[in-house]
This record gives sequence, C-alpha cells and structure tokens, in this order.
Amino acid sequence: MRLGYHTGYWSAGPPPGAADAVVAAERLGFDSIWTAEAYGSDALTPLAWWGSRTSRIRLGTAIAQIAARTPTAAAMAALTLDHLSGGRFTLGLGASGPQVVEGWYGQPYPRPLARTREYVQVVRAVLRREGPVVHDGDFYPLPFPGGAGLGKPLRSTVHPLRADLPIHLAAQGPRNIALAAEIADGWLPLFYSPRMDATYRELLADGFARRAPGTPPVETFEVTATVPVVLGEDVERAADVVRPFIALYAGGMGAPGANFHRDVLDRLGYAEACDEIQAHYLAGRRAEAAAAVPLELVRDVALVGPPDAIRAQLPAWRATAVTTLLVQTDPRSLAAVAEVLGAGTDVPGGGAGADDATRAGPAAGEGPLSPGR
Repeated sequence: MRLGYHTGYWSAGPPPGAADAVVAAERLGFDSIWTAEAYGSDALTPLAWWGSRTSRIRLGTAIAQIAARTPTAAAMAALTLDHLSGGRFTLGLGASGPQVVEGWYGQPYPRPLARTREYVQVVRAVLRREGPVVHDGDFYPLPFPGGAGLGKPLRSTVHPLRADLPIHLAAQGPRNIALAAEIADGWLPLFYSPRMDATYRELLADGFARRAPGTPPVETFEVTATVPVVLGEDVERAADVVRPFIALYAGGMGAPGANFHRDVLDRLGYAEACDEIQAHYLAGRRAEAAAAVPLELVRDVALVGPPDAIRAQLPAWRATAVTTLLVQTDPRSLAAVAEVLGAGTDVPGGGAGADDATRAGPAAGEGPLSPGR
C-alpha cells in the first residue's frame, strides 16, 4: 500500500508549511500529493505551484469539481499539467453536491452520474486527440447547437503527453462507486473504513464487469482513500482534531436528506450519532456538533493515537482494496507520520515532539483536514 499526502483546501491562506511538506513528501518516499477545492481555493493552481518544486512524486486533484469547468477546460488543464510535470499528473474529478453545484457554480445538479459519465467521455476524447471533438450528449454537446450557430469541431492544439492520462473519480454512493470502477482509472473515497471493505469490493466488481473493451485492465485500478492521521499519546485529544472535520461533512456539507457524506457514515452504523451531529451543526452549534462525534467513528475512518497503536491498525488497512493511503495531517508532523506509516525518514525535523496532539493541525475548515468533495 502506497502513501499519498493530501494538502486539502483552505480559507485563511495556505496551511503553514504546506509547500515545504510537498517537497518533504517526495523525499520521504510518498507516491503522490493531492489538492482539493470546495468554493474558495482551487485544486489546480496550488498543485502547479507546489508541484513545480518536485521531480518524481505523482500529482493529483482530489478533487476537481466537474461543475467548476467544462470537460474540455478540464482536459486542457490536465494535459498542460501533465506536460509541465513530465507525465506525473492524475485528474481526480467529483460531482460535489447540489448546494455547491447550484449555489456556487450556478449549474444544475440532477442526474450527476449521467453527467459524470458524459464529462469523462469528453475529457478522454480530448486526450486521445484522434480528431476534432464532437459529442452528441445531454449535458456537454460539442459543438454547441444553439448560440450564434458558428461553433465548429476543434482538436487540441497541444499533443497530449499521454493519451491514457489517468482519471480518478470521487464517489460516495453505491452506484457512483460502481461507475468509478466502470469508466475511470481509480476511485477516491472519503470516510473509507476497513469494516466496509467487502461491500466496497462488491460494488467495484459490479463496475469492473461493465468496463468497455480497451479500458485499462482492472489490475491497474487504484483506490486512493483519504485518511486523517493524528499522532498523540492521548487518543481522545488526537480524535478531537478530527471531530470538527467529521462534523463539518456529516452536518454541514449537504442539505438534510441530500448529504452523501453523511450517508456513508449512516451505512457504517452511525445514523443516530449523525442525527445529533447534524442537528447541532445546522443550528450553528459547531462545538457541540464536533463533541457529538463518537470516538468509535473517528477510529473507523482515521488513524489517531500513539504511534504503536496506529501501527497495530495498519494490517487491517493493508488487507483492504485501498492501494494508496492518502494521508491528511498537519504539514509540520509529516515526517513523524511517515515514520509511523512506514515511509522513509530522510527529512530533518521529524521525531521528537511530533507526536504531540496539540501540533496536529489547524481548526476544521482549514488546510489538511479539509479535502474537497
């Protein structure tokens, strides 16, 4: 199981030490770094800025929201970053939710799976560059059939470095997970739990069975799971760093009845706890919402506590379908986390003091504990 580093998104500015942590992740032997977006900082700019200081580590978006860009614009960004990085870019895409799509981007949300399928088709057509891109679809017709009537099929002026540039999909619901296995090169889950591994494998198998001829083999499919990691001798204090993040997604990232993040936690068996979390959050009681997150829930979807306790949990994660553990952690504790998880120890400054939970990160909604979906 490989390691990735998730920089997250931010609201008050880049997380302190994030740029250095990206460079450190490469030296520590991490396989990839990933950025995110919600409705503030975007995913592509930080990846290009920070990634320019690296030479080997893979660069990915986890995730770029499909409502934020047309599929041809996403393909342009992907082939550009792939050229600039020497073939290291992975385009991670996600549909987000109706509150963001309709409230922020001013785009319709219905039929997100069909929209995602069509979006990926157009991106792949641009990357293949077999001819001018023509698409007769419900969401992204090319050329546009209305307007001035002067649209013409076009082909990218840039030859992509890789026609098979990998595309990964963020997915929470069962049908969306199966869709990722059917049409994408990888799946980007949030709130993965080893307890649900058998269910996830079944959903992926359903999608694999529908993969079209010529699609990359199932053996190359990646599952890159975002997992908060907080080192600390006191498990409760370490869990306290993750609780606001879970409360945000269970209580605030989605309307009641349309919160796909919460649905994942409900399926894990925490529906009653999520009722309380959501009630507090929607009433503006964010501290109470975080306090309502059970320790068991935190430990289901995160790695928190003393180093030896975290090491003891790693075999369960290695036995899952996860191919990359995408670490969410404070940039300043990255070296210590890498040592615990089995990466190299080539960066000065790790070790002493790094397992203090008081250093584990900024408040929820900031930096490394804020991946976009």
